[in-house]
Parts: sequence; structure tokens; C-alpha cells
Amino acid sequence: MIRAVLPLFLVENFILKRALISSPFAVYGGILANSDEARQAISAEARRLGAELGVQYIELRGGHREQIIGEPNVDRYATFTKLLSDNEEALMASLPMKMRKNVRRALRTPFTMRIGCREIDEFERIHSTTMRRLGTPCFPKQYFKAILRHFGDMADVREVIHQDRVVAASLNFFFRGTMHCYYAGADQDYNTVRPNTFMYYDHLRWAGQHGFKTFEFGRSKKGTGPFEFKRHWGTEMHELPYEVLLVRKKEVPNYSPTNKNFGLAIRVWRNLPPVVARAIGPRLIRLFP
Repeated sequence: MIRAVLPLFLVENFILKRALISSPFAVYGGILANSDEARQAISAEARRLGAELGVQYIELRGGHREQIIGEPNVDRYATFTKLLSDNEEALMASLPMKMRKNVRRALRTPFTMRIGCREIDEFERIHSTTMRRLGTPCFPKQYFKAILRHFGDMADVREVIHQDRVVAASLNFFFRGTMHCYYAGADQDYNTVRPNTFMYYDHLRWAGQHGFKTFEFGRSKKGTGPFEFKRHWGTEMHELPYEVLLVRKKEVPNYSPTNKNFGLAIRVWRNLPPVVARAIGPRLIRLFP
């Protein structure tokens, strides 16, 4: 009988050196166990494997406190969820007053939403530009194509269109009554008409009307613009209890944009021409899984 499961990926490059990560390029990972005894046993095996492979550390990206071994020692991230309603009036009433006002303004713009897109050129363009603005390298186009190919109708791309131009887009997952907005971005040139606000409201409205019970806005780093944006939708914040088990390394690493040592690199990245960032971003992001 299987008592515990832990997906681990061996990552190796000149920055991380060697690490075991559960799971790279993803928000959630960590141990799934049906008892504390099983959780401790699989943790001990992970440590043994890490020592055998000579890794610097083991990173467990848990979504719940029950998944961790000791105490979470990475507290940079949180995710936001919102209960849904199939009644649009109830949905609007559940929003804080300021967000309600912003949503009504966004709804006055004649946006259209295109659902179930399988072509990802426009999504990739907007997402890579958004990532550049946030100081983070972008994923390759093939990565998003692979997601849509392998997840089938459990994933889709949605585009917000204004005056025949895609001005916001998202890639979403659908699982067990929850719609997850996993990757998203908006064209900054259209900020005054709030395409991002329209997109998230339309997602909430659509998900509630199609039988979903919960909407997940996705992970954000604390203290950032996206964190504040998601916090103001009447959401419930869930801190993500990530845990790093040190093997050879002496201190918990921080390879995120919150690391002050990356400040200059981030400023340079934000000022690169978009075409250059899109060309070299997929090579760089492999170094920070």
C-alpha cells in the first residue's frame, strides 16, 4: 500500500549547482502522506537521496502546512482564492467597494473575451512582456504549447480583445471544482481601460456560471503589485509553506527577484527591448526553476 508520495526533480546548472526540487517551474509540490509516520519516512529517504546525489538542498513547495516536515523557512509567497456564485449580482456584491467601482468602469469598455484558444502567439507575447516588466525571464512558446497539448480540456487560453487587438490573456487550469488562473498578463498601454480587471472579473463570472465553486488567482510574491491586486478582490489569502532542507548548502537560498543581489540584473532586464527579452528569456529561466 502506498502511504506517501513525493515528486522530486534533479536540477543542475552553474547557479544552483545541484538541487532536488518538488516541483520545478510549478507553484505546488511537496509531500503527500496519509500519516505523520509516512511523511517523516519519505522525508528521510529524500534526505538520503539528496546526500547520495550531492545536492546543495531539497526544496519542497507545499501548498498546506500538513505537507511540511518541520517549520516552513521560505515565506515569500501566497496564493489567493475566492468562493464563486452563479449569480452575477451576488458576485458583484462580494467585491470590496473600490474593486466594484473598478469592475464597473472596466465593463463600460467594449471588451470581448475569446475562450478556449489553442493558438498561443498572442498570449505568449503579452505574458513575456508582463514578465519582463516584473523583472523575470519568460518561458518558451513550446512550454505553453505542451501544457495545452497534454492537459487537453483541463486547460485553456483566454484572450481579452479591444479594437481588434488582444490586450490581456491568461492560461487557466480546471480541476475538481476550481478554476486556476495560472499565467496571465495585460498590455500596459491599455491600463487606463483596465483590461486586467475585466479579464479577472469575466473569469469569476464565467467560472461561477459553469459550476465551479472556487477561483484561484495564483501565487504572488508578498509586497508586489500582483499581490496587492489579488488581495483586493475579496479573496482569502493562503500563505504557501515552502520548506528547504539543507544538504550541502549552509543557508536557505533565494533565487527570486526579491534577492537584492539581483537588483542590477532586474533593472537591466526591464529595459531590454521586448524582442531581445523574448529571445533570451527561455534560456535564462531554465536556471531558475
